[in-house]
Amino acid sequence: MNTTWHSVSTSEVLEAFSVTMDGLNDSNVTSRQERYGLNRLETKPPKSLIVMFFKQFLNPLIYILLVAAIVSVATSHVIDAAVILVILLINAVIGFIQETRAEKAMEALKELAAPQTQVRRSGKLRRLPSGEIVPGDIIIVEAGDRVPADARLLESAGLKVNESTLTGESQPGEKSISPLPADNSLADRRNMLYLGTSVVQGRGVAVVTGTGMGTELGRITSSLESIDSGLTPLQKSINRLGKILVVVMLGVVSVIFTVGIWRGLDTVEMFFLAVAAAVSAIPEGLPAVVTVVLAIGMRLMAQRNAIIRHLVAVETLGSATVICSDKTGTLTMNQMTLRSLYYNGRNVEVTGEGYCPNGEFRFDGHRLEPETDDSLKLLLTAGILASDSTITVGENECSLFGDPTEGAILVAGAKANLLKETLAENNPRLSEIAFSSDLQYMATLNNSPDGHIAYVKGAAEKLIEMSSHVWLRGKKTTVTSDYRQELHQQVSDMATQALRVLALAYADMPRDLTRLTPNDLSGRLTLLGLVGLFDPPRPEATEAIRQATAAGIRVVMITGDHVTTAEAVAREIGLPVGKAVSGRELAAMSDNELQQQIEHITVFARIEPLHKLRLVQALQSRGHVVAMTGDGVNDAPALKAADIGVAMGRSGTDVARESADMVLTDDNFASVVAAVDEGRAIFNRLRNVVYYLLSSNIGELLMLTAAIAVLGQAPLLAVQILWINVMTDTTITIPLGLEPKSGDELNHPPRSPKVGLLYPGLILRVAYTAVLMAAGVFLVFAWAREHMDIDEARTLAFSTMIAFEWFKGFIARSDEKSIFRLGVFTNRWLLIAVGIAIILQLLVVYSPFLQTAFHTAPFEPQYWLIAVGAGLTLFVIEEIRKILFPLAFSKGKWRRS
Repeated sequence: MNTTWHSVSTSEVLEAFSVTMDGLNDSNVTSRQERYGLNRLETKPPKSLIVMFFKQFLNPLIYILLVAAIVSVATSHVIDAAVILVILLINAVIGFIQETRAEKAMEALKELAAPQTQVRRSGKLRRLPSGEIVPGDIIIVEAGDRVPADARLLESAGLKVNESTLTGESQPGEKSISPLPADNSLADRRNMLYLGTSVVQGRGVAVVTGTGMGTELGRITSSLESIDSGLTPLQKSINRLGKILVVVMLGVVSVIFTVGIWRGLDTVEMFFLAVAAAVSAIPEGLPAVVTVVLAIGMRLMAQRNAIIRHLVAVETLGSATVICSDKTGTLTMNQMTLRSLYYNGRNVEVTGEGYCPNGEFRFDGHRLEPETDDSLKLLLTAGILASDSTITVGENECSLFGDPTEGAILVAGAKANLLKETLAENNPRLSEIAFSSDLQYMATLNNSPDGHIAYVKGAAEKLIEMSSHVWLRGKKTTVTSDYRQELHQQVSDMATQALRVLALAYADMPRDLTRLTPNDLSGRLTLLGLVGLFDPPRPEATEAIRQATAAGIRVVMITGDHVTTAEAVAREIGLPVGKAVSGRELAAMSDNELQQQIEHITVFARIEPLHKLRLVQALQSRGHVVAMTGDGVNDAPALKAADIGVAMGRSGTDVARESADMVLTDDNFASVVAAVDEGRAIFNRLRNVVYYLLSSNIGELLMLTAAIAVLGQAPLLAVQILWINVMTDTTITIPLGLEPKSGDELNHPPRSPKVGLLYPGLILRVAYTAVLMAAGVFLVFAWAREHMDIDEARTLAFSTMIAFEWFKGFIARSDEKSIFRLGVFTNRWLLIAVGIAIILQLLVVYSPFLQTAFHTAPFEPQYWLIAVGAGLTLFVIEEIRKILFPLAFSKGKWRRS
């Protein structure tokens, strides 16, 4: 197919793809998807399951076990060798399952985070996953969008695109629609859009000419990964901890081996024992467990409308001390309703809710007839024509496609029988100036029956200052300073009612003007009036703010609205009392002044996106961990600079989403707080896993060292230690990683970023538990040697150690709360795991085949009272401690002591 689409006219490219401006229909799409495939670049092939399985054996500890198996065969310990290999296989299978689950979780998150695009099909605008786009689709791109495919522009309104990913040119290029020479270089094809580039300004309509590997980017690259899969600081610290433990534990194991030889134990037996102790002592399964817990936690967050794009956000969430939140759509519903109008020197009330045009206009308690009010019609016409959104009115429901603010104006117009379709047909748009935070307005140039007219919609203060005239009682009048003051007072009065205020204006333009620029408007506007829009607060926002405050997290509201409007909304949603600062005041502050005052500021109003970066930096300079929300292209610097960048999934731009660590699928502030809640719970689960593994491993080493040194015999054999290792590192730890939230995660202060998984209290608890376990098994073995033969004594000691593991699984669920407060049956996975572990242990003790494999000897059932009683004793001690001294091991849990 033709690859020089930039050289042909718009009509020719539409004809080549057999499409009109209404877009493709469903049957066209189906056939083209079959022909061209999905709009995706080729990515790295998924990891081979075989490779993933055999990768489980790439571990130095595994190599040691394999050597042990070879030595076993050489010394005629064939059964021991077989048991070692079976245990290796079991560990590999479990590790393989864990890794595949993590991979599936990450793939699911990629699908959730997939970008979407506005597409016109069968005459209707839809928002579809970018992967479903086909050649011939009519797409609409706006500031902040990532271009989803290669496309030929059909319409361009102030469109500028950053194409540095393809051309290396850092400055955004302005786009046009005219045909260009066929030999133009990629950087000079101003009428084309290319996959992977980003829109920084304006709006455009284009027809897709290439998708997936048929794009320019597809020809250059064959790999694109959108989700970061690198190790997080937490995972790196776990790996460092593992390396330290390897050194320490191998030193202890060397001591055990040396003491055993000194006490006259068999060298081969001590070799196997030392190898088994080393493998058991080092929590080699911890990194895999951490990955699985993080992946599962991310899926739980996704269920609560927070998609984590970067794993680092999971661990950082629990440390957040400030949440800087946009107002519109995040703290409020972003379901605008036009409530009030000010024109002709009077206030008019507009009734009705939602996007259905049910309601009326009222002045002084009397109904107005819009058909007879030319000033009202002119005001609403300006607002309708200076909009890009559309509303659809059905029998049962009404819907909006586009911006809620524009939707509210369109609905008000429909109440006056002014429909956008009719107005647009009679007043075709010739040019437009797309809204930007710098301009603070949007303008269109329309060919009206009375000539070329520019209609403008924007921030009230901005348009009041830009206007030289005002429309009063049917005619254009020079605006006076007194009337300007009256307009500003009206803006303030509306704002105190929590209304967002916009101004509408127009300007007559020369007939020969076909391209509108900001210079054409300055000082030439005639102000038509003001509109007051109400955006109801989200019902759940007040509770979420209360929860955040209880969790030690400050909430700061950021909005482009008037200061008075922002303060009214802040009061309504229960934001803590604080100072309100405007963008102008913020700009006048030095960085030092801002840092001094920022602790007392709750509301930032009339804020421009680039101001957000200063706010992040000022808060971080005060030691805060900052979560910042954003949705626009200019929010990207602040989102990247924040400790946790939070982008809006519905209203947010692609650029904002790609800059963020987390994306909210519902644009809801409550979801930010819910993500903090989940993030804290995930970190608590990981601490529980670390406590369980380290106390088990250290307890086994202490017990072996004491028994060999004092009693001159090992209470456990190598294969028995390996069996315990399987039970501890896998069977119990994953259910601990699935522990339900305790419900009080938000009642604790934020965790300092300097405090990791290990803290002084946890280390003390590990040591205390390990000593109790070691002492228990040592005493049982010492008693059993005097009352049983050595095989039965070892089997009883073996079973006692396993019983400790059963009960410790329940102890590890919390360091403060009793199991009866948590709920005995709330973690059903742990109950199932312990049940399986009990059955397996009974088989190991009483099954003849497993007796041979693990060198066990069946003992009388009543001796289970000793094994289970020892484990129960630890459980009872811990339960009593949690009731009497719940904070005994909390030193340094949140802050470095």
